[in-house]
Amino acid sequence: MQKIAPVLLVLLFLLNGCAQKKENMNHKYTNALINETSPYLLQHAHNPVNWEAWHPEVLKKAQDENKLLLISIGYAACHWCHVMEHECFEDEEVAKMMNENFINIKIDREERPDVDQIYMDAIQMMTGNGGWPLNIVALPDGKPFWGATYLPKDSWIKSLNQLTDLYKTDPNKIIGYASDLEKGIQAINLVESATDTDSYSINQLNGAVENWSTYFDTFLGGYKQAPKFMMPNNIDFLLHYGTSQNDERILEYVNTTLTRMAYGGIFDHVGGGFSRYSVDTKWHVPHFEKMLYDNGQLVSLYSKAYAVTKNELYKKIAEESIAFVLEELTDENGGFYSSLDADSIDDTGELEEGAYYVWTEEELKNLLNSNFEVFKDYFNINSYGEWEENYVLIRDKSDEEIATKHNLSLASLKVKIDESLNILKEERSKREKPRLDDKILTSWNGLMLKGLVDAYRYLEDETYLEIALKNATFIQKEMKKTDDGLFRNHKKGKSNINGFLEDYATVIEAYISLYEVTFDIKWLEEAQALADYAISHFQDKESKLFYFTSDEDDSLIRRTIETNDNVISASNSIMGKNLLKLHKLYMNKGYGNIAHQMLKAIQGNFDESAQGYSNWLHLVLYENLNFHEIAIVGEDYKTLGKEISKNYLPNSILVGSPKEGAIDLLKSRYNDGETLIYVCIEGTCKLPVKSAIEVLNQL
Repeated sequence: MQKIAPVLLVLLFLLNGCAQKKENMNHKYTNALINETSPYLLQHAHNPVNWEAWHPEVLKKAQDENKLLLISIGYAACHWCHVMEHECFEDEEVAKMMNENFINIKIDREERPDVDQIYMDAIQMMTGNGGWPLNIVALPDGKPFWGATYLPKDSWIKSLNQLTDLYKTDPNKIIGYASDLEKGIQAINLVESATDTDSYSINQLNGAVENWSTYFDTFLGGYKQAPKFMMPNNIDFLLHYGTSQNDERILEYVNTTLTRMAYGGIFDHVGGGFSRYSVDTKWHVPHFEKMLYDNGQLVSLYSKAYAVTKNELYKKIAEESIAFVLEELTDENGGFYSSLDADSIDDTGELEEGAYYVWTEEELKNLLNSNFEVFKDYFNINSYGEWEENYVLIRDKSDEEIATKHNLSLASLKVKIDESLNILKEERSKREKPRLDDKILTSWNGLMLKGLVDAYRYLEDETYLEIALKNATFIQKEMKKTDDGLFRNHKKGKSNINGFLEDYATVIEAYISLYEVTFDIKWLEEAQALADYAISHFQDKESKLFYFTSDEDDSLIRRTIETNDNVISASNSIMGKNLLKLHKLYMNKGYGNIAHQMLKAIQGNFDESAQGYSNWLHLVLYENLNFHEIAIVGEDYKTLGKEISKNYLPNSILVGSPKEGAIDLLKSRYNDGETLIYVCIEGTCKLPVKSAIEVLNQL
């Protein structure tokens, strides 16, 4: 790097300081959040509230001053977070009261899921409900005793006044309640080791899936409730289960769900990509924020479903979701941003949820002209598609049905619909865009990387591998610490939060998958190194499960062990799968024993709550069915690897090299002038074959 003269450095520093001062002079208030990188925290940097970020010195300040903590947690794409900011945190009367009585801490839940988990458990114990904004009042040491989600100004002030009065007049009452709550928060996190229990059987799994299936919405997909979350890990497991058990009923439900989600307004038919959830049962009206983690997982899921069904709709959805991420959420260095906001500016100049995405019938008629009548039937510009005097595009009929009704060929229908959507995209580009959360999170990048690898694997588009490699290299260069651990966050060259278990788990999973499609040993070595780091710094030696935080992180009131699969799979369930796959390649390292003990510790939950542990259930299939190592050795290893890997083979791992490789499976298997494929179980292999078809027959 070229050296900069000391005088020039001083000048740059002064200019930067002047620019910062000038920027701050345009605002009446500026608080400590101005020094953060999170877009959510920066949104609050000019509130009159004296916000601080979550730092050890801030917690110490609260204890030194004996002031209660007011902890407010949200994220950049959160609609009600914005509403509460406007009604409460931008209000000078509210700010005065908060500043006088509390140390006020703002947290981006996406940067600090460790803190969010604890206080979310607390509010659910206190009120039975949770959500964001998540507002907690805690003792100076961080023990919570009161919580609420969104509150309007009057209710907010009233609640805080009552709490401060009580703390002044009867502190022991609050301290006692906080201590009891702390015990409860710690108790719900306990996991007992279960070394003497039998392994979970296929018969037990069949029963668990049968119990689970009573909640299925077999007509509209998902579950019989609103709001509807997409839960990609649920459908991913059921795809694995349905194919392995030849269960047509389960596969029909999987296809119904995937089709209805693809048809719904939850998918952005104009610009691609999925919103976070729908507020209704038919996947129609989304909560309009678009998150990287949803789209990464859904790209993976739809790509796998395409491999199983060859349904062109699934391929289209995966491709358009990737296109959305590349257009809206991609950094020039190869990292992926976190989200697009739910809110955008409407015609009146006000922030409104969904304003960017909805249409009036008159707009559509004027824009689409002769295509309108077909478009109207295709996307339900009628009572079925109406929402608050606007329309959110939703399908409920196949292309064949619409083409038949309008006496069109499928090709002609496609031309009309594509033309119409392009016109709408061009028109929509003139609107005010939703705000971008441009922080880069390691775990969400891991999920998107895995999605891209699966898209390359099953859709066979070389572009996806190029993008995946660029992202994998970005993670390796920018998110990795000098001690071989990971950072959690990155923005404009700055990373300042230690990685959590989910960061390690998702990146390991992505790197293993990347190895399977490239056979570049460095990705497998990276995955193994990260797994070893996690075992050293995150593992609970008794249960063999992993804590969410490393042993190098500051202590919180609880060291969480995350086991429930939610919208993102539990970090422990991803790690369990990773370790079992690494065991197949490094059999003397003990990875398999860890994975087995982890499964045993959790399996008591499966009978009654399979949907909450769906990612764990892959391990049940791995352990009960044959799990194959497929080793390819010889000059054509990449060509044959590609031919094999485009098939959906969830109970397998693929390795390859042109000659003998570093992995045991690749040693002593090279035969000069031939490319041989070995199908193995725990290192014991069948006779080698020479074609992908022969491999599939052996499997």
